[in-house]
Amino acid sequence: MSARCDLHCHYLPAIDDGVRSLEEGLALCRGLFALGFGTVVATPHMRPGMFDNDKPQLTAAYAQFAERARRESGLPELGLAAEHFCDDVVFARIASGEALPYPGAHAVLLEFPPERLPLRLPEQLFRLQVRGLKPVIAHPERYTPIWKSSDALRELTERGALALLDVMSLGGKYGRKPQRIAEQLLDEDLYFAACTDSHKPDDLELVARSIERLRELVGEEHAETMLAEHPRQILAGTVQD
Repeated sequence: MSARCDLHCHYLPAIDDGVRSLEEGLALCRGLFALGFGTVVATPHMRPGMFDNDKPQLTAAYAQFAERARRESGLPELGLAAEHFCDDVVFARIASGEALPYPGAHAVLLEFPPERLPLRLPEQLFRLQVRGLKPVIAHPERYTPIWKSSDALRELTERGALALLDVMSLGGKYGRKPQRIAEQLLDEDLYFAACTDSHKPDDLELVARSIERLRELVGEEHAETMLAEHPRQILAGTVQD
């Protein structure tokens, strides 16, 4: 099996802003496998008011996709989690077991509002870790408080959170500012792992170019650690504090 492990992908069809059809989802997974990803975890949005997905809906959608995928060749090992938007509703779901942590239930993917970090965030992250869930912060390079100072992210990582780079930020998908911040956070060694956050097959070309940019910035060995070894540690629950 290919070593790379994508912990952030939107391959489940017609449930958020990801792929629209089963065929697109299969094509995206097949393309990621061709790029060396032996494991790809679906992380559909769980964001009340925008993407009103709950655990039963997402579990059913994944089961349907996985059943079809079993009849296909050239696909990675698939998994299911969710991208949890950090508001009081979603934090309550996590506390009550109604969220979708990563397979193995050792970590959970969190998304913040772009313009601010949630209130009482350090306290919430502490509560997650008391429950045995490692907080994984999706695409910190897109949050404006971190644009102002990387200390905002450093404080969270020092409290046990793990920062997850969206590699397409390095390719300019989200604009020059997130690209520059992503490069800065890499230089400061604040990321633990990297993902694709791919939403459609058309993303694959940029994903490939962005991985090459990551290798240029941090070196081949460290890039593969971020794309393979560290994501698998997150799933296995073997991240060292």
